[in-house]
Amino acid sequence: MPRYFTEEHEWIDVDGDSATIGITDYAQEQLGDVVFVETPQAGTQLAKGAEAGVVESVKAASDVYAPISGTVTEGNTALEDEPELVNSSPEEDGWFFKLTVADASELEGLMDEAAYETFCEGLD
Repeated sequence: MPRYFTEEHEWIDVDGDSATIGITDYAQEQLGDVVFVETPQAGTQLAKGAEAGVVESVKAASDVYAPISGTVTEGNTALEDEPELVNSSPEEDGWFFKLTVADASELEGLMDEAAYETFCEGLD
């Protein structure tokens, strides 16, 4: 399953026409202890780059954006009771939402893991 990354520090795993989205380990480190997460509702139509959710930490609140267009199939309800999953497992159990891929060609502008690591090194 290929994983892609955005410059806004979201990751996206694509499996056929389904995708799972969350924030990267780098992003959760910058935020600090996450205390609240808002995920989109199933059925929500998202355009690439649109605000899809919110993550709040003891330091800041930040928007989570849709890396590609699609229809939300599921929000991670576990984050309502356990927002700290974003800190402990940002790229696994702390995923934010799943969607049906509307246009797979939108993946072409995203980074692979090596490119994302290089991008992050340039931020420090």
